[in-house]
Amino acid sequence: MTGILGALADAWAEIRVHKLRVLLSLIGIAVSVAALTGVVALSEYQRQFQTEQSDRFGGRAATLVVGIATEDGTPVDPDAFDERFTRAAERFGFSHTARIAQGMVVPVQLPDGIVDVNSRLIDPLYSQIHREQLLEGRWLRDDDVEALSPPVVITEALWDRIGRVPLPQHPTLTLAGPAGGTYQVVGVVPRLGLGDEELRVDILYDAYRARVDALPEGAWPQYEIWLDTAEVDEIAPVLAMDLRAGLPEGQIVSVSRSDWAAQPGALDAQATFEMVTGGIAAVILALGALSLINIQLVAMRQRVREIGVRRAFGATSGRVFFSVLLESLVATTVAGLVGIAIVVAVLRSDWVVTSLFSGIQDIPPFPMRAAFVGLAASIVVGAVAGFIPALVALRVKVIDAIRF
Repeated sequence: MTGILGALADAWAEIRVHKLRVLLSLIGIAVSVAALTGVVALSEYQRQFQTEQSDRFGGRAATLVVGIATEDGTPVDPDAFDERFTRAAERFGFSHTARIAQGMVVPVQLPDGIVDVNSRLIDPLYSQIHREQLLEGRWLRDDDVEALSPPVVITEALWDRIGRVPLPQHPTLTLAGPAGGTYQVVGVVPRLGLGDEELRVDILYDAYRARVDALPEGAWPQYEIWLDTAEVDEIAPVLAMDLRAGLPEGQIVSVSRSDWAAQPGALDAQATFEMVTGGIAAVILALGALSLINIQLVAMRQRVREIGVRRAFGATSGRVFFSVLLESLVATTVAGLVGIAIVVAVLRSDWVVTSLFSGIQDIPPFPMRAAFVGLAASIVVGAVAGFIPALVALRVKVIDAIRF
């Protein structure tokens, strides 16, 4: 233990003596470790971002979709199946369920005339299952069914068509047809991309059914259930059997998963991304390590007299070897900690993360895995960069101190 502490003391003394050389040689290591740490951390944020994007389309993991249809294509009585599904949901204790009716078109009065607009009938929990984002306003709530002017959520493109009236001024939409009337706009869904010009209005399922007894022709209802991934495979077949029991002849019930985790190869894509980013970071770190080794070897040629004098005064080969090795190890560790601290300070800012991953909702904390990887890399680089110069130092003889 005394020998190790002595070697550490020698290494720290050498670092203090050769401050400029150490500083110049370790800037590259600090940058390389920062790059490696940042890439690993960004891969975690990228994973979360991809997960959220997938959730918006297929639902969170794990989302079950229940569909009802008939063999001959005739409409299904939605109220009868609603009762069947509600009883099943109560027996299973589902906490997050939503009804969705899609494939609808409603006529909407716009400044330039009546326009057919795509529409969906949804329950409030749909927004949680699909991580729905809003540009302005709020999402639909259960108590909205009691409003005289039922609230609706519209797309940004439709908001532009009605003049982009600020939501605090309570803009309204006038619908024609069976569900005709005045609807209050309470939320706006942002565009999904530069070319997204979809006109769509989302109406509360119960608010629509309070005005219209039946779903419009062409609309297909389905039910979504958000479950824990550990129990979905066990519940899905049992739920299917329960819903099919006593079903009228000619009706078909389907139960399937729609979330990204159920898709084959979903996890492989994320693993590939991490491999690519990790490979880039490893190349950056290797270049920094090669630069440090080169500088250390050049510096060792200039320290021949110093090493020879130490050997002449009784320093053992092991003491010289470990002092040179630990000099590099301590220096790279300190440089690595500096690089990690810079990355942590930058990525802990929510503004930076949201700028890199526009639309991310649940920003994860800075991944400790990235910090550990960066620290381990700096230690490994220090050991490798110090090992070769340490071997060179072992070959220095006392007589070289006189000849140099």
